[in-house]
Amino acid sequence: MKFLNSTALGTALGLLMATAAQAGCGIEGGSVRILANDCDALGLVIAEAESCAGDGVTVEKNMTTEHKALQVPALTVNPAQYTVAVVANNSIVPLMNDDLIRPLDDLVAKYGETLQPSQLIKIDGKIMAMAFMGNGQHLFMRGDVLEKAGLEQPTTMEGILEAAKVIREKGIMEYPLAGADQAGWYLGNEFVNTYLGYGGAFFAAGSAEPAIEGEAGLKTLEMMKAMTGYMEPEYMTFTSDEMKAMYLAGDVAIINQWGSMVNGHIDPTGPAPEIGAATVLAPAPTVGGGSTPAAALWWDGFTIAKNFSDEDAEASFIAMVHGIRPEVAQENPSAATWLMKDFTAPETAKGVLGNAGAGAKPYPMSPYMGLMHTALGAELADFMQGKESAEQALADVSAAYRTAANEAGFLN
Repeated sequence: MKFLNSTALGTALGLLMATAAQAGCGIEGGSVRILANDCDALGLVIAEAESCAGDGVTVEKNMTTEHKALQVPALTVNPAQYTVAVVANNSIVPLMNDDLIRPLDDLVAKYGETLQPSQLIKIDGKIMAMAFMGNGQHLFMRGDVLEKAGLEQPTTMEGILEAAKVIREKGIMEYPLAGADQAGWYLGNEFVNTYLGYGGAFFAAGSAEPAIEGEAGLKTLEMMKAMTGYMEPEYMTFTSDEMKAMYLAGDVAIINQWGSMVNGHIDPTGPAPEIGAATVLAPAPTVGGGSTPAAALWWDGFTIAKNFSDEDAEASFIAMVHGIRPEVAQENPSAATWLMKDFTAPETAKGVLGNAGAGAKPYPMSPYMGLMHTALGAELADFMQGKESAEQALADVSAAYRTAANEAGFLN
């Protein structure tokens, strides 16, 4: 399988281009059933798609943080439980591997007169997804806390540790940092981000053999553990949503948060407008003296499931393209790093765009990266809790990955 490469993704982010459907929905009938992650920016898009309901058209949604676990079984049954799966770099791979989504070339030709090439995610020459949002994690910092501590804004992970030490020593906050370190997907993602910052490779060149047990892997775990020294003791339970709640409660000063969640952190009509006003947004930090941001680049987009009628596929495509029309981005400029046509990026998008401009690497889209991510999320927990060494943790990850990759036919 061939996947979107870093050049294509960087171009899409740099151009800030995507597109839209016609002014009205124009659907004659059909059922639209959407499975998606639960986040602010996706909620805007899906709400617009829901506006297409009526006159024989039904639109239903399931926005849940468990969407990755649900998508394969939900789209495997015939007919599929959902007609639309909102995906990102990594979550499209298992759908492709199991042949659960349909090519969109015909629908683009029929309803995509305003769509531009930078939005089309092509795999093996076929359009398999529509990207509408660039994403990634970057720094959200309390500028007022940094000023009170007499600190400059940190730009490196080492600088964040130094800033956290000063904030604690001055009695401003005992636990100034927070990270999404919950065992499972989140913990694996934290490793991926930091490991990319160190320039690590997940697999041996040209193969599915794991390659994480070197110096970059050990340094990554050392840095991840060092960061937890300035986090609440329950750090292994935190997701990005808990991190947001802690930040808005005034409990932490520096987080590496998703760009798609920026609006919920700085909303002047939200639960903590004073914290939003004091928030400084910046690209993800570098680490280890390198220049690559320690955060993967992502795209978010939608796919259309294969196991249901052409009528529902057409209705679903039109509704989703209605949801990503340029007006949605223009009317909600701070909600995300939109890729819609004629979108002028505001200051709130500079974190993700700064990552792209500094050469952040896309989240790997190899067919076996999902197995690696799962192994990382499961096997690093003991190290993070001080129960085993970094060397043993990485060896456990490699062993768990090899077992899964053998079963999947990626390794012999």
